[in-house]
Amino acid sequence: MENIYQLASGLNISRIIIGLWQIADIERNVGVLDPVITSQSMESYVRAGFTSFDMADHYGSSELITGHFKKNNVLGNHVQLFTKWVPKPGKINREVVRKAVQSALDRMKESRIDLMQFHAWYYPDPSWLDALFYLNELRKEGLIHHLGVTNFDSAHLRMACASGIHLISNQVCHSLIDQRAFGEMTEVCEKYGVKILAYGTLAGGFLTQKWIGKAEPLQEELTTWSEMKYKRFVDISGGWEKFQNLLESIKKVADRHRVSIANVASRFILEDSSVAAVIVGARLGQSEYITEHKKMLDLTFTEADISEIIEAQDLLIPIPGDCGDEYRKPPFLTASGDLSHHLENIPKSYVPIDFAEDRSRVSSGTVWEEFAGYSRAVKEGNRIHISGTTATHGQKMIGGKDGAAQTHFVIDKIESVLESFGGSLEDVVRTRIFVNNIKDWEPIAKAHGIRFKGINPANTLVEAKLVGAGYMVEIEVEAVLKSPG
Repeated sequence: MENIYQLASGLNISRIIIGLWQIADIERNVGVLDPVITSQSMESYVRAGFTSFDMADHYGSSELITGHFKKNNVLGNHVQLFTKWVPKPGKINREVVRKAVQSALDRMKESRIDLMQFHAWYYPDPSWLDALFYLNELRKEGLIHHLGVTNFDSAHLRMACASGIHLISNQVCHSLIDQRAFGEMTEVCEKYGVKILAYGTLAGGFLTQKWIGKAEPLQEELTTWSEMKYKRFVDISGGWEKFQNLLESIKKVADRHRVSIANVASRFILEDSSVAAVIVGARLGQSEYITEHKKMLDLTFTEADISEIIEAQDLLIPIPGDCGDEYRKPPFLTASGDLSHHLENIPKSYVPIDFAEDRSRVSSGTVWEEFAGYSRAVKEGNRIHISGTTATHGQKMIGGKDGAAQTHFVIDKIESVLESFGGSLEDVVRTRIFVNNIKDWEPIAKAHGIRFKGINPANTLVEAKLVGAGYMVEIEVEAVLKSPG
Protein backbone atom coordinates (compact mmCIF):
# COMPACT_ATOMS: atom_id res chain seq x y z
CA MET A 1 0.00 0.00 0.00
CA GLU A 2 1.23 3.49 -0.85
CA ASN A 3 2.09 5.32 2.38
CA ILE A 4 1.12 8.78 1.06
CA TYR A 5 -2.52 9.86 1.04
CA GLN A 6 -3.95 13.17 -0.13
CA LEU A 7 -6.28 14.10 2.70
CA ALA A 8 -7.07 17.51 1.22
CA SER A 9 -5.69 20.02 -1.23
CA GLY A 10 -2.15 20.81 -0.16
CA LEU A 11 -2.13 18.19 2.61
CA ASN A 12 -0.54 14.83 1.89
CA ILE A 13 -0.26 12.59 4.94
CA SER A 14 1.15 9.18 5.79
CA ARG A 15 -1.37 6.32 6.05
CA ILE A 16 0.02 5.60 9.51
CA ILE A 17 -0.09 8.68 11.72
CA ILE A 18 2.10 8.71 14.82
CA GLY A 19 -0.03 9.58 17.86
CA LEU A 20 1.68 11.26 20.81
CA TRP A 21 -0.95 10.90 23.55
CA GLN A 22 1.44 8.75 25.59
CA ILE A 23 3.71 11.75 26.17
CA ALA A 24 1.22 12.97 28.77
CA ASP A 25 1.44 9.60 30.56
CA ILE A 26 5.24 9.62 30.49
CA GLU A 27 5.39 13.14 31.89
CA ARG A 28 3.13 12.22 34.79
CA ASN A 29 5.91 9.95 36.00
CA VAL A 30 9.14 11.70 34.98
CA GLY A 31 8.20 15.36 34.61
CA VAL A 32 8.26 17.53 31.50
CA LEU A 33 10.41 16.06 28.73
CA ASP A 34 13.23 18.02 27.13
CA PRO A 35 11.84 19.00 23.69
CA VAL A 36 15.31 19.15 22.14
CA ILE A 37 16.29 15.63 23.20
CA THR A 38 12.86 14.01 22.75
CA SER A 39 12.31 15.50 19.30
CA GLN A 40 15.38 13.61 18.05
CA SER A 41 13.35 10.40 18.33
CA MET A 42 11.05 11.68 15.57
CA GLU A 43 13.78 11.54 12.97
CA SER A 44 13.74 7.76 12.53
CA TYR A 45 9.99 7.87 11.88
CA VAL A 46 10.29 10.64 9.30
CA ARG A 47 13.17 8.92 7.48
CA ALA A 48 11.00 5.80 7.26
CA GLY A 49 8.18 7.80 5.65
CA PHE A 50 5.97 8.29 8.72
CA THR A 51 5.74 12.05 8.53
CA SER A 52 2.38 12.81 10.17
CA PHE A 53 2.15 13.38 13.93
CA ASP A 54 -1.04 13.78 15.98
CA MET A 55 -1.17 15.82 19.20
CA ALA A 56 -3.58 17.77 21.39
CA ASP A 57 -3.54 20.64 23.84
CA HIS A 58 -3.71 18.07 26.67
CA TYR A 59 -1.03 15.64 25.40
CA GLY A 60 1.60 17.06 27.70
CA SER A 61 4.42 18.86 25.87
CA SER A 62 3.78 17.07 22.55
CA GLU A 63 3.25 20.37 20.69
CA LEU A 64 6.54 21.76 22.02
CA ILE A 65 8.45 18.60 21.01
CA THR A 66 7.10 18.36 17.47
CA GLY A 67 7.38 22.11 16.98
CA HIS A 68 11.06 21.98 17.87
CA PHE A 69 11.63 19.18 15.37
CA LYS A 70 9.83 20.95 12.53
CA LYS A 71 11.71 24.20 13.10
CA ASN A 72 15.19 22.87 13.84
CA ASN A 73 15.63 19.51 12.10
CA VAL A 74 16.71 19.30 8.45
CA LEU A 75 13.71 17.00 7.86
CA GLY A 76 11.29 19.42 9.46
CA ASN A 77 9.80 20.58 6.17
CA HIS A 78 8.63 17.02 5.48
CA VAL A 79 6.36 16.62 8.53
CA GLN A 80 2.68 17.39 9.06
CA LEU A 81 1.59 18.39 12.56
CA PHE A 82 -2.01 17.81 13.65
CA THR A 83 -3.30 19.04 16.98
CA LYS A 84 -6.62 19.29 18.83
CA TRP A 85 -8.46 21.85 20.87
CA VAL A 86 -10.59 20.34 23.65
CA PRO A 87 -12.23 23.21 25.57
CA LYS A 88 -14.41 22.73 28.63
CA PRO A 89 -18.19 22.96 28.06
CA GLY A 90 -19.66 26.46 28.21
CA LYS A 91 -20.02 29.63 26.19
CA ILE A 92 -17.31 30.34 23.62
CA ASN A 93 -16.41 33.60 21.91
CA ARG A 94 -14.00 34.67 19.19
CA GLU A 95 -11.37 35.81 21.67
CA VAL A 96 -11.28 32.41 23.41
CA VAL A 97 -10.93 30.59 20.08
CA ARG A 98 -8.19 32.86 18.78
CA LYS A 99 -6.29 32.50 22.06
CA ALA A 100 -6.45 28.69 21.85
CA VAL A 101 -5.22 28.66 18.24
CA GLN A 102 -2.45 31.15 18.97
CA SER A 103 -1.32 29.05 21.94
CA ALA A 104 -0.94 26.01 19.67
CA LEU A 105 0.89 28.09 17.06
CA ASP A 106 3.29 29.44 19.69
CA ARG A 107 3.98 26.00 21.16
CA MET A 108 4.64 24.50 17.73
CA LYS A 109 6.55 27.60 16.53
CA GLU A 110 4.32 27.69 13.47
CA SER A 111 2.52 30.42 11.51
CA ARG A 112 -0.19 27.98 10.37
CA ILE A 113 -1.61 24.77 11.83
CA ASP A 114 -1.70 21.93 9.28
CA LEU A 115 -4.84 20.38 10.81
CA MET A 116 -6.72 21.70 13.84
CA GLN A 117 -9.22 19.17 15.24
CA PHE A 118 -12.04 20.22 17.56
CA HIS A 119 -13.74 18.15 20.27
CA ALA A 120 -17.15 19.03 21.77
CA TRP A 121 -18.31 17.59 25.08
CA TYR A 122 -21.93 18.71 25.06
CA TYR A 123 -24.08 19.08 21.95
CA PRO A 124 -27.32 20.53 23.43
CA ASP A 125 -25.48 23.82 24.06
CA PRO A 126 -24.78 25.22 20.56
CA SER A 127 -21.54 26.82 21.76
CA TRP A 128 -19.74 23.98 20.01
CA LEU A 129 -21.08 25.34 16.72
CA ASP A 130 -19.89 28.83 17.64
CA ALA A 131 -16.41 27.38 18.19
CA LEU A 132 -16.41 25.76 14.77
CA PHE A 133 -17.68 28.90 13.04
CA TYR A 134 -14.89 30.92 14.69
CA LEU A 135 -12.28 28.26 13.85
CA ASN A 136 -13.51 28.36 10.26
CA GLU A 137 -12.96 32.13 10.25
CA LEU A 138 -9.37 31.57 11.39
CA ARG A 139 -8.97 28.97 8.64
CA LYS A 140 -10.02 31.58 6.08
CA GLU A 141 -7.66 34.07 7.75
CA GLY A 142 -4.79 31.62 7.23
CA LEU A 143 -3.91 30.62 10.80
CA ILE A 144 -5.32 27.14 10.15
CA HIS A 145 -4.69 25.24 6.92
CA HIS A 146 -7.40 22.62 7.41
CA LEU A 147 -10.09 21.98 9.99
CA GLY A 148 -11.27 18.65 11.38
CA VAL A 149 -13.13 17.27 14.36
CA THR A 150 -12.57 14.45 16.80
CA ASN A 151 -15.06 12.05 18.40
CA PHE A 152 -18.01 13.57 16.54
CA ASP A 153 -21.09 11.42 15.98
CA SER A 154 -22.67 11.25 12.54
CA ALA A 155 -25.56 13.63 13.37
CA HIS A 156 -23.30 16.47 14.48
CA LEU A 157 -20.71 15.91 11.78
CA ARG A 158 -23.59 16.22 9.31
CA MET A 159 -24.86 19.35 11.06
CA ALA A 160 -21.50 21.12 10.96
CA CYS A 161 -20.81 20.27 7.32
CA ALA A 162 -24.33 21.18 6.18
CA SER A 163 -23.95 24.55 7.93
CA GLY A 164 -21.01 25.52 5.75
CA ILE A 165 -18.10 24.56 8.00
CA HIS A 166 -15.42 23.00 5.82
CA LEU A 167 -14.23 19.85 7.61
CA ILE A 168 -11.86 17.33 6.09
CA SER A 169 -11.60 14.71 8.85
CA ASN A 170 -13.19 13.14 11.89
CA GLN A 171 -10.86 11.33 14.29
CA VAL A 172 -12.78 8.49 15.92
CA CYS A 173 -12.30 5.14 17.62
CA HIS A 174 -12.50 2.39 14.98
CA SER A 175 -11.32 -1.20 15.44
CA LEU A 176 -12.20 -4.84 14.91
CA ILE A 177 -14.13 -4.56 18.19
CA ASP A 178 -15.65 -1.14 17.60
CA GLN A 179 -17.47 -0.88 14.27
CA ARG A 180 -19.58 2.21 14.97
CA ALA A 181 -17.84 4.14 12.18
CA PHE A 182 -19.69 2.03 9.62
CA GLY A 183 -23.31 2.79 8.71
CA GLU A 184 -24.54 6.35 9.26
CA MET A 185 -21.02 7.75 9.75
CA THR A 186 -19.89 6.33 6.42
CA GLU A 187 -22.94 7.85 4.71
CA VAL A 188 -22.23 11.32 6.14
CA CYS A 189 -18.52 11.11 5.29
CA GLU A 190 -19.27 10.18 1.71
CA LYS A 191 -21.85 12.94 1.30
CA TYR A 192 -19.62 15.72 2.63
CA GLY A 193 -16.17 14.50 1.60
CA VAL A 194 -14.92 13.87 5.13
CA LYS A 195 -12.35 11.17 5.88
CA ILE A 196 -11.90 9.18 9.09
CA LEU A 197 -8.65 9.20 11.04
CA ALA A 198 -8.98 5.99 13.04
CA TYR A 199 -7.52 5.60 16.51
CA GLY A 200 -7.89 2.70 18.94
CA THR A 201 -7.23 0.17 16.18
CA LEU A 202 -5.29 -1.96 18.69
CA ALA A 203 -7.83 -1.33 21.49
CA GLY A 204 -5.21 -0.08 23.90
CA GLY A 205 -2.97 -3.10 23.22
CA PHE A 206 -5.67 -5.75 23.66
CA LEU A 207 -5.56 -6.56 19.94
CA THR A 208 -1.97 -7.78 20.17
CA GLN A 209 -0.08 -10.98 20.91
CA LYS A 210 0.21 -9.95 24.58
CA TRP A 211 -3.35 -11.01 25.44
CA ILE A 212 -3.91 -14.13 23.39
CA GLY A 213 -4.71 -17.13 25.57
CA LYS A 214 -4.41 -15.06 28.75
CA ALA A 215 -6.86 -15.14 31.65
CA GLU A 216 -9.21 -12.21 31.89
CA PRO A 217 -7.65 -9.39 33.94
CA LEU A 218 -9.50 -7.62 36.72
CA GLN A 219 -10.06 -3.90 36.17
CA GLU A 220 -7.76 -3.04 39.10
CA GLU A 221 -4.96 -5.12 37.53
CA LEU A 222 -4.80 -2.96 34.40
CA THR A 223 -1.81 -0.63 34.36
CA THR A 224 -2.55 2.08 31.77
CA TRP A 225 -5.42 4.46 31.03
CA SER A 226 -5.78 2.83 27.60
CA GLU A 227 -6.10 -0.66 29.05
CA MET A 228 -8.69 0.52 31.56
CA LYS A 229 -10.66 2.20 28.78
CA TYR A 230 -10.59 -0.55 26.17
CA LYS A 231 -11.29 -3.37 28.63
CA ARG A 232 -14.73 -1.76 28.88
CA PHE A 233 -15.07 -2.10 25.11
CA VAL A 234 -14.16 -5.79 25.38
CA ASP A 235 -16.74 -6.31 28.14
CA ILE A 236 -19.62 -4.59 26.38
CA SER A 237 -18.90 -6.31 23.06
CA GLY A 238 -19.54 -9.75 24.51
CA GLY A 239 -16.87 -10.51 27.06
CA TRP A 240 -13.52 -12.24 27.28
CA GLU A 241 -14.43 -15.53 25.60
CA LYS A 242 -15.70 -13.88 22.43
CA PHE A 243 -12.73 -11.53 22.48
CA GLN A 244 -10.33 -14.48 22.68
CA ASN A 245 -12.11 -16.09 19.73
CA LEU A 246 -11.53 -12.90 17.73
CA LEU A 247 -7.85 -12.86 18.74
CA GLU A 248 -7.43 -16.49 17.64
CA SER A 249 -8.95 -15.70 14.25
CA ILE A 250 -6.68 -12.69 13.80
CA LYS A 251 -3.66 -14.78 14.78
CA LYS A 252 -4.42 -17.40 12.11
CA VAL A 253 -4.44 -14.67 9.47
CA ALA A 254 -1.30 -13.10 10.91
CA ASP A 255 0.56 -16.42 10.95
CA ARG A 256 -0.31 -17.09 7.31
CA HIS A 257 1.23 -13.76 6.32
CA ARG A 258 4.09 -13.87 8.87
CA VAL A 259 3.03 -10.61 10.44
CA SER A 260 1.78 -9.63 13.87
CA ILE A 261 -1.75 -9.56 15.26
CA ALA A 262 -1.32 -5.79 15.52
CA ASN A 263 -0.50 -5.58 11.81
CA VAL A 264 -3.69 -7.41 10.89
CA ALA A 265 -5.89 -5.42 13.29
CA SER A 266 -4.76 -2.01 11.99
CA ARG A 267 -4.55 -2.97 8.33
CA PHE A 268 -8.12 -4.32 8.40
CA ILE A 269 -9.36 -0.86 9.43
CA LEU A 270 -7.22 0.80 6.79
CA GLU A 271 -9.10 -1.26 4.19
CA ASP A 272 -12.24 0.80 4.94
CA SER A 273 -12.60 3.30 2.07
CA SER A 274 -13.78 5.99 4.51
CA VAL A 275 -10.50 5.75 6.45
CA ALA A 276 -7.63 7.97 5.33
CA ALA A 277 -5.19 6.79 8.01
CA VAL A 278 -4.82 4.88 11.24
CA ILE A 279 -3.20 6.47 14.29
CA VAL A 280 -0.74 4.39 16.28
CA GLY A 281 0.75 5.45 19.59
CA ALA A 282 4.44 6.12 20.09
CA ARG A 283 6.42 6.57 23.31
CA LEU A 284 9.12 8.77 21.81
CA GLY A 285 12.53 7.69 22.98
CA GLN A 286 11.23 4.55 24.69
CA SER A 287 9.88 2.17 22.06
CA GLU A 288 10.03 2.12 18.28
CA TYR A 289 7.91 -0.06 15.98
CA ILE A 290 8.90 1.34 12.60
CA THR A 291 9.66 -2.06 11.05
CA GLU A 292 6.31 -3.36 12.28
CA HIS A 293 4.50 -0.39 10.76
CA LYS A 294 6.10 -1.07 7.37
CA LYS A 295 4.93 -4.69 7.49
CA MET A 296 1.38 -3.49 8.02
CA LEU A 297 1.50 -1.37 4.87
CA ASP A 298 2.87 -4.28 2.85
CA LEU A 299 0.13 -6.67 4.02
CA THR A 300 -2.50 -7.78 1.48
CA PHE A 301 -5.54 -9.77 2.60
CA THR A 302 -7.13 -12.63 0.72
CA GLU A 303 -10.89 -13.10 0.58
CA ALA A 304 -10.47 -16.02 3.00
CA ASP A 305 -8.62 -13.77 5.46
CA ILE A 306 -11.40 -11.21 5.43
CA SER A 307 -14.14 -13.82 5.74
CA GLU A 308 -12.41 -15.43 8.72
CA ILE A 309 -12.10 -12.14 10.58
CA ILE A 310 -15.67 -11.06 9.82
CA GLU A 311 -17.00 -14.41 11.01
CA ALA A 312 -15.35 -13.85 14.40
CA GLN A 313 -16.54 -10.24 14.47
CA ASP A 314 -20.13 -11.33 13.88
CA LEU A 315 -20.11 -13.12 17.24
CA LEU A 316 -19.45 -9.85 19.03
CA ILE A 317 -22.17 -7.58 20.37
CA PRO A 318 -22.05 -4.22 18.52
CA ILE A 319 -20.74 -1.33 20.60
CA PRO A 320 -23.86 0.76 21.34
CA GLY A 321 -24.52 4.19 19.94
CA ASP A 322 -22.54 6.31 17.53
CA CYS A 323 -18.92 7.42 17.36
CA GLY A 324 -17.88 9.47 20.38
CA ASP A 325 -20.85 8.45 22.51
CA GLU A 326 -18.43 6.96 25.04
CA TYR A 327 -17.64 10.56 26.07
CA ARG A 328 -21.22 11.85 26.18
CA LYS A 329 -23.67 9.27 27.44
CA PRO A 330 -23.92 6.01 29.40
CA PRO A 331 -22.36 3.56 29.27
CA PHE A 332 -19.28 5.78 29.51
CA LEU A 333 -16.55 3.67 27.93
CA THR A 334 -13.75 5.70 29.47
CA ALA A 335 -10.88 4.67 31.73
CA SER A 336 -12.86 5.62 34.85
CA GLY A 337 -16.26 4.57 33.53
CA ASP A 338 -17.52 8.16 33.77
CA LEU A 339 -16.32 11.66 32.92
CA SER A 340 -14.79 12.43 36.32
CA HIS A 341 -11.22 12.55 35.00
CA HIS A 342 -12.27 14.75 32.07
CA LEU A 343 -14.81 17.27 33.40
CA GLU A 344 -15.95 18.82 36.65
CA ASN A 345 -19.43 19.80 35.41
CA ILE A 346 -21.47 20.72 32.34
CA PRO A 347 -23.28 24.09 32.53
CA LYS A 348 -26.94 24.11 31.54
CA SER A 349 -28.06 26.24 28.60
CA TYR A 350 -30.94 27.99 30.39
CA VAL A 351 -31.88 29.13 33.90
CA PRO A 352 -35.63 28.58 34.53
CA ILE A 353 -37.53 31.52 36.02
CA ASP A 354 -40.53 31.06 38.32
CA PHE A 355 -43.40 33.30 37.19
CA ALA A 356 -46.53 31.82 38.81
CA GLU A 357 -47.45 29.23 41.37
CA ASP A 358 -46.07 25.86 40.23
CA ARG A 359 -44.97 27.40 36.91
CA SER A 360 -41.57 28.29 35.48
CA ARG A 361 -40.30 29.14 32.04
CA VAL A 362 -37.15 29.59 29.99
CA SER A 363 -36.49 32.15 27.29
CA SER A 364 -34.04 32.26 24.39
CA GLY A 365 -34.08 36.06 24.56
CA THR A 366 -35.02 36.46 20.89
CA VAL A 367 -37.00 39.46 19.65
CA TRP A 368 -39.70 37.09 18.46
CA GLU A 369 -40.54 35.92 21.96
CA GLU A 370 -41.11 39.50 23.06
CA PHE A 371 -42.92 40.39 19.81
CA ALA A 372 -45.35 37.44 19.87
CA GLY A 373 -45.60 37.07 23.64
CA TYR A 374 -44.39 33.50 24.16
CA SER A 375 -41.69 31.52 25.97
CA ARG A 376 -39.19 29.00 24.68
CA ALA A 377 -40.78 26.56 27.12
CA VAL A 378 -43.11 26.47 30.12
CA LYS A 379 -43.05 23.95 32.97
CA GLU A 380 -46.26 23.42 34.92
CA GLY A 381 -45.96 20.90 37.74
CA ASN A 382 -44.09 18.01 36.18
CA ARG A 383 -45.25 18.78 32.61
CA ILE A 384 -43.06 20.67 30.14
CA HIS A 385 -44.45 22.35 27.01
CA ILE A 386 -41.85 23.37 24.42
CA SER A 387 -42.76 25.84 21.68
CA GLY A 388 -42.34 25.08 17.99
CA THR A 389 -38.59 24.92 17.43
CA THR A 390 -36.66 25.58 14.23
CA ALA A 391 -32.99 25.29 13.32
CA THR A 392 -32.26 28.87 14.37
CA HIS A 393 -29.08 29.86 16.19
CA GLY A 394 -28.69 33.60 16.64
CA GLN A 395 -28.72 35.05 13.14
CA LYS A 396 -27.85 31.72 11.55
CA MET A 397 -29.94 28.87 10.19
CA ILE A 398 -28.20 25.61 11.05
CA GLY A 399 -28.21 22.60 8.75
CA GLY A 400 -28.42 24.27 5.36
CA LYS A 401 -30.54 22.29 2.92
CA ASP A 402 -30.04 19.02 4.82
CA GLY A 403 -33.35 18.09 6.48
CA ALA A 404 -31.74 15.56 8.80
CA ALA A 405 -29.16 18.13 9.95
CA GLN A 406 -31.86 20.70 10.69
CA THR A 407 -33.87 18.10 12.60
CA HIS A 408 -30.94 17.02 14.76
CA PHE A 409 -30.24 20.64 15.68
CA VAL A 410 -33.89 21.23 16.54
CA ILE A 411 -33.83 18.20 18.84
CA ASP A 412 -30.58 19.43 20.42
CA LYS A 413 -32.35 22.69 21.28
CA ILE A 414 -35.28 20.75 22.74
CA GLU A 415 -32.90 18.56 24.74
CA SER A 416 -31.15 21.62 26.20
CA VAL A 417 -34.51 22.97 27.45
CA LEU A 418 -35.45 19.64 29.01
CA GLU A 419 -32.11 19.31 30.77
CA SER A 420 -32.39 22.87 32.11
CA PHE A 421 -35.63 21.77 33.79
CA GLY A 422 -33.96 18.63 35.13
CA GLY A 423 -35.33 16.30 32.46
CA SER A 424 -34.13 14.57 29.32
CA LEU A 425 -35.38 13.36 25.95
CA GLU A 426 -36.58 10.23 27.73
CA ASP A 427 -39.30 12.34 29.39
CA VAL A 428 -40.88 13.31 26.04
CA VAL A 429 -44.38 11.90 25.55
CA ARG A 430 -45.45 13.73 22.37
CA THR A 431 -43.79 15.36 19.37
CA ARG A 432 -45.42 17.27 16.54
CA ILE A 433 -43.39 17.69 13.38
CA PHE A 434 -44.19 20.32 10.76
CA VAL A 435 -42.36 20.01 7.43
CA ASN A 436 -42.31 22.85 4.93
CA ASN A 437 -42.40 20.43 1.98
CA ILE A 438 -43.84 16.95 2.41
CA LYS A 439 -41.24 15.63 -0.06
CA ASP A 440 -38.63 16.14 2.68
CA TRP A 441 -40.44 14.07 5.29
CA GLU A 442 -38.29 10.92 5.13
CA PRO A 443 -34.84 12.20 6.27
CA ILE A 444 -36.59 14.33 8.88
CA ALA A 445 -38.56 11.36 10.22
CA LYS A 446 -35.42 9.20 10.16
CA ALA A 447 -33.50 11.75 12.26
CA HIS A 448 -36.43 11.87 14.71
CA GLY A 449 -36.30 8.06 14.85
CA ILE A 450 -32.59 8.06 15.65
CA ARG A 451 -32.92 10.53 18.51
CA PHE A 452 -36.09 9.04 20.01
CA LYS A 453 -35.20 5.37 19.54
CA GLY A 454 -36.54 3.42 22.51
CA ILE A 455 -38.44 6.48 23.79
CA ASN A 456 -41.11 6.32 21.11
CA PRO A 457 -43.32 9.30 21.99
CA ALA A 458 -46.70 9.86 20.38
CA ASN A 459 -46.02 11.70 17.12
CA THR A 460 -47.69 13.62 14.32
CA LEU A 461 -46.00 14.75 11.11
CA VAL A 462 -47.78 17.15 8.75
CA GLU A 463 -46.93 19.57 5.97
CA ALA A 464 -47.20 23.23 6.97
CA LYS A 465 -45.71 26.37 5.48
CA LEU A 466 -43.08 27.58 7.95
CA VAL A 467 -42.17 31.15 8.78
CA GLY A 468 -38.73 32.04 7.41
CA ALA A 469 -36.99 31.13 4.17
CA GLY A 470 -35.00 27.91 4.15
CA TYR A 471 -36.52 26.28 7.21
CA MET A 472 -37.44 22.68 6.43
CA VAL A 473 -38.77 21.50 9.80
CA GLU A 474 -40.31 22.76 13.05
CA ILE A 475 -40.99 20.56 16.09
CA GLU A 476 -42.97 21.13 19.27
CA VAL A 477 -42.80 18.84 22.27
CA GLU A 478 -44.62 17.83 25.43
CA ALA A 479 -42.79 16.05 28.22
CA VAL A 480 -43.64 14.69 31.64
CA LEU A 481 -40.91 14.58 34.27
CA LYS A 482 -40.77 11.41 36.33
CA SER A 483 -41.40 13.44 39.50
CA PRO A 484 -42.55 17.02 40.14
CA GLY A 485 -40.08 19.69 41.10
